[in-house]
Amino acid sequence: MTPTHENNLAQPVGTTLDRYIMRKQAEFAFATGELSQLLRDIALAGKIVSREVNRAGLTSIIGAAGGQNVQGEQQQKLDVEANIRFIRALTNGKEACAVLSEEEEDIIHTGNRDGRYVVAIDPLDGSSNIDVNISIGTLFSIYRRVSPVGTEATAADFLQGGRKQVAAGYILYGSSTMLVYTTGHGVAGFTYESSLGEFFLSHPDIRIPATGPVFSCNEGYWFEYPEYVRAFLLNCKRRTMSGRYVGSLVADYHRNLFTGGIYLYPPTKKAPQGKLRLLYEGYPLAFIIEQAGGLASAGAQAILDIEPTDYHQRAPLFVGSPDLMAELLAGAGEPAIAAMAANQSADFRC
Repeated sequence: MTPTHENNLAQPVGTTLDRYIMRKQAEFAFATGELSQLLRDIALAGKIVSREVNRAGLTSIIGAAGGQNVQGEQQQKLDVEANIRFIRALTNGKEACAVLSEEEEDIIHTGNRDGRYVVAIDPLDGSSNIDVNISIGTLFSIYRRVSPVGTEATAADFLQGGRKQVAAGYILYGSSTMLVYTTGHGVAGFTYESSLGEFFLSHPDIRIPATGPVFSCNEGYWFEYPEYVRAFLLNCKRRTMSGRYVGSLVADYHRNLFTGGIYLYPPTKKAPQGKLRLLYEGYPLAFIIEQAGGLASAGAQAILDIEPTDYHQRAPLFVGSPDLMAELLAGAGEPAIAAMAANQSADFRC
């Protein structure tokens, strides 16, 4: 056997999520292993949901479940399935004392009163796309509890504000399943290898380009958008930027994170406070994008600076490349935020 042939055998498969978490554990604010286990629990549930998503057309779990969630939206069967899987994984993992889900009205107490963390989660984003095989996703946000350990979690644990997140991420179920997360020290992406049952590090240091070729919004609401949003979008079209929108928040966000671009869900006449949920959609995506060198705003202020008052609070969301965000926010009359976006540098929350 020649040396060249030997070198082609048994090539490394890469760094698993577990190994990566262990190596990075020293960067966590509270390096006791609890947060590491919590991320593993989320990854485990993500593997199970990925399996169900990939089998959806062959089983009886596509279609409507026959009920509505707390948002008044029709639940799909996979919504219910994903909600059960993530709550079960977080309960059995023992590190989360409580969970807040888009699918539930109130806090879900796991019975783990000694757990030091709470998790806000959208178990399955993009429900309207489930039956037509378009990418969907999971979003999550993790906080260190402020209520006394040994007691039940309270509202204060979940209403700390976006700047208090200790970790956040999403799982994209698409042509491959990807887990992307941050603990405040940059953003890493992992791709799921189903034959081995492992997430492998595929994108070790994700940075959003300063600008990009894509804008993502539902132009069906054009005449309900604020004037500054329409003016910005007209400029995008004059520059022949591409409009790309599939209606799954995680999918649209993920594309723009890698290619550069901007995602817009402005306030409308029907939803003047915005439509997307602050705690388990706005906050985690804002945390990730800032760590990747981008910016997230509600138009009047940074998403992470909005004070939460309700579990299912809604907010507008503009998120993406710093140059595009600066242009948008300058038109919105927010020069301070626009200047911060325009001057993004390596020292920005890295």
